[in-house]
Amino acid sequence: MASSHSSSPVPQSNSSDAFFKKEVDSTKRFRPVQSLPDVCPKEPTGNPNDLRDSPSLVVDQQRWTIYHSKVNLPAALNDPRLAKRESDFFTKTWGVDFVDTEVTPSFYLPQITKEHFALYQQEITPREKVHERCKNICTPKDTFDRTLLHTHDKSRTDLEQVPKIFMKPDFALEDSLTFNAVLPWSHFSTAGGKGNRDAASSRLLQEKLSHYLDIVEVNIAHQISLRSEAFFHAMTSQHELQDYLRKTSQAVKLLREKISKIDKVMCEGSLRVLRLSLTRNNCIKAYNKLKLMATVHQTQPTVQLLLSTSEYVGALDLIATTQEVLQQELQGIHSFRHLGSQLCELEKLIDKMMIAEFSTYARNDLNRPLEDDCQILEEVLFGLLKQRKLNFYEIYGDEMINTAKNIIKQCVVNTVSQIEEIDTEVVVKLADQMRMMNFPQWFDLLKNIFSKFTIFLKRVKATLNTIRSVVFLVLDKNQKTRELEDTLQKNSAKETVVDSEVAYLTHEGMFISDAFSDGELPASQRNTSPNSEPCSSDSVSEPECTTDSSSSKEHTSSSVTAGGVEMMIGDDMKLTDLELVRLANNIQELLYNASDICHDRSVKFLMARAKDGFLEKLNSNEFVTLSRLMESFILDTEQICGRKSMSLRGALQSQANRFVNRFHEERKTKLSLLLDNERWKQAEVPAEFQDLVDSVSDGRISLPEKKPTATEERKPAEFLIVEGQKYATVGTVLLLIRIILEYCQCVDNIPSITTDMLTRLSDLLKYFNSRSCQLVLGAGALQVVGLKTITTKNLALSSRCLQLIVHYIPIIRAHFEARLQPKQFSMLRHFDHITKDYHDHIAEISAKLVAIMDSLFDKLLSKYEVKAPVPSACFRNICKQMAKMHEAIYDLLPEEQTQMLFLRINASYKLHLKRQLAHLNVVNDGGPLNGLVTSDVAFYTGNLQALKGLNNLDLNMAEIWEQKR
Repeated sequence: MASSHSSSPVPQSNSSDAFFKKEVDSTKRFRPVQSLPDVCPKEPTGNPNDLRDSPSLVVDQQRWTIYHSKVNLPAALNDPRLAKRESDFFTKTWGVDFVDTEVTPSFYLPQITKEHFALYQQEITPREKVHERCKNICTPKDTFDRTLLHTHDKSRTDLEQVPKIFMKPDFALEDSLTFNAVLPWSHFSTAGGKGNRDAASSRLLQEKLSHYLDIVEVNIAHQISLRSEAFFHAMTSQHELQDYLRKTSQAVKLLREKISKIDKVMCEGSLRVLRLSLTRNNCIKAYNKLKLMATVHQTQPTVQLLLSTSEYVGALDLIATTQEVLQQELQGIHSFRHLGSQLCELEKLIDKMMIAEFSTYARNDLNRPLEDDCQILEEVLFGLLKQRKLNFYEIYGDEMINTAKNIIKQCVVNTVSQIEEIDTEVVVKLADQMRMMNFPQWFDLLKNIFSKFTIFLKRVKATLNTIRSVVFLVLDKNQKTRELEDTLQKNSAKETVVDSEVAYLTHEGMFISDAFSDGELPASQRNTSPNSEPCSSDSVSEPECTTDSSSSKEHTSSSVTAGGVEMMIGDDMKLTDLELVRLANNIQELLYNASDICHDRSVKFLMARAKDGFLEKLNSNEFVTLSRLMESFILDTEQICGRKSMSLRGALQSQANRFVNRFHEERKTKLSLLLDNERWKQAEVPAEFQDLVDSVSDGRISLPEKKPTATEERKPAEFLIVEGQKYATVGTVLLLIRIILEYCQCVDNIPSITTDMLTRLSDLLKYFNSRSCQLVLGAGALQVVGLKTITTKNLALSSRCLQLIVHYIPIIRAHFEARLQPKQFSMLRHFDHITKDYHDHIAEISAKLVAIMDSLFDKLLSKYEVKAPVPSACFRNICKQMAKMHEAIYDLLPEEQTQMLFLRINASYKLHLKRQLAHLNVVNDGGPLNGLVTSDVAFYTGNLQALKGLNNLDLNMAEIWEQKR
């Protein structure tokens, strides 16, 4: 704003950014009235000369000038948030919390002290003195200001006389309360002859109001007089502002004419090209959208067509693609608002159809003939995997259980129908019909069931292996897809650098690339000219072409061929590697479950037959045959499935334990009866027992097969020949050897009962040892059998029988050791204990024989007297008893044992003779008594050495004499 005579003084400048201003009269040197800064500087008029200093929107559009300033300084200083007006204006930008901080002194400015002002003070001091003298003489310059202040105070005092009600902003006489307060009507009542006084009051009120009006008018006039200069200055500035606006309007009009020309020459054609190109692209998009809608509209009929040919993967892919298109490209289309839910229901229907078809397939597959090839529904499997229906193997497991039940039922029905003895009308239940079979019939039925189960497991294994191969194929496809994605990411990183260098299309020197946004045109059209055609003859852009072609492929997909499995594995298989591996493991576990199912059903079949004790009544041959059949089936299932199933093995073990108990009890009872009837006399050895012993000597413990009866029967032998040694035995021991071999052969036939058989055989051998000891050494045979006495021959025969058993214990031990697990070797200690017990028993029998002769020597030699005749009767009796002893045991015991026994008897004889000679005081002095004793001893020696096999026996008779000290 300028004063009434001039505008604000602005320094002259030759730059193009200077303000436009009026000339200032240089003759007027008085201090002008300061005005507000111009907020609208002058703009140039239509004069071309003035265009040189005016701002140009074309030239200066990229350069900042003062005209870009948008700061309102009063607004910055008058922050309404501040409590005081004089607050720092920086709080406008930096907030109320802004506080002044101490500024660090600059290193480039010197420190100013009082010494720097010393020269100035010296110069100004005289002037100050002159100024003080003039001030005392002249009138103070602020007299006028003081007068104004006094006048202002007086005006304020006058205004205080005016009631405050007139100063209220909401003062209105229309308000009855305000009107009554200003004009009290109580003073104007004409009743009671008070008219004169009321008239006086009315005049007084009128004068008072006139006085208030005068005061206000005086103050208004005073205020106007004080601000007259500013008022006239504003009016003058208004004229200058109108001049500025006129010039600005002319400059804007000229600029608009230039811009219009530029628009017609340079922009209108290019923009029209861009507008037409955008319109064309929008039409293409609309066409593609309609074409896509037509394709989506055909989704449901196409899905029905695919389902009619059981192409579940194609139908699911089409539904998934349609759902994706509906959510992305066709979102918000009103005509398709129900299509998404319809597709979801259709997808659920497909799930049910696939599960039903897989159930039917599993049922048919498990019941098909063995010679038929395995046909797997890859289409259904891929569809189930695509829909994450990973529990389809449970359906196959349920079908396996039902099939296993039907196999047993059908086998029983077929077998019963072929047996005429079973009346199916009387015996209705299959279990009761089965229990009426004899062992051969039931065994054939069990063999048939095991054969069917083996075929069943092979079929299940083939099917599950095929399913696992499909799962692994999907897993391999996922891994390849991940590798391909990693490769594409690496390649895309390289292509990004190339795309950044693509040049923009230009037209008439102007850049038009900014007219296209990234989402307005496909990438294929950004790299082609505006006149280029789209990728197809129907003007469909590249992405839409791809979508349409992929949809047509889905519509025309056919059933899976040998090389088409890869086509069914889409990229939308949302199964992780962990889920696929877990599924493959579950399928493998299903094969193990199939083996367990067969074993469990077989166990139930066995238990149903064993209810009446049928299996416990089997003889050893029948049970061994049954055990071999079951072991063979167990090994076949383990070979097929690759894992052991314990249920059938446990049932076999349970039945085997019962068989072992019955087997052992029968043989123990048989041995007990044989021992109770044994008279302990040497028995003849039949040829079959000699053959049995010979077979064991060849290194194999087994019962020889019965040979056909020859024309000439072999006569029984007197002794049993074992490895060249003769063994005189009793009939019980021969049968015991056969029983022992039966135990060993049973272990070969049923390996699972090895430990039980070892324990039972040990018990049997201990029982024979203890019972034979009771009967022979304990003389129990006198009461049991009725023997008159236990002779030396009985004792020797018992000892020889024990030696024969001891001979076979190491062989039996080696036989069991070869069939035991290493951790079970500790059980072999039973044989060591048995061997020790048998040796102790043999030693006790030898001691008994020596004791018999010892008591005889004690009886005879106690009555011995050294006198003629020679030999004495005592020695004759001793030699006679020795000959009887020799005769009784020589044919029973080996020569070495006979010699050892007679050496012990001779030692006893010498001990008793020595004691008797000492009692008779007969010494080796060469006297007559010594000669008589020597003659008797020579007779004893000659008779003893004359016995068969004792001729070389060293008797050492010199020990009968006391040694001289």
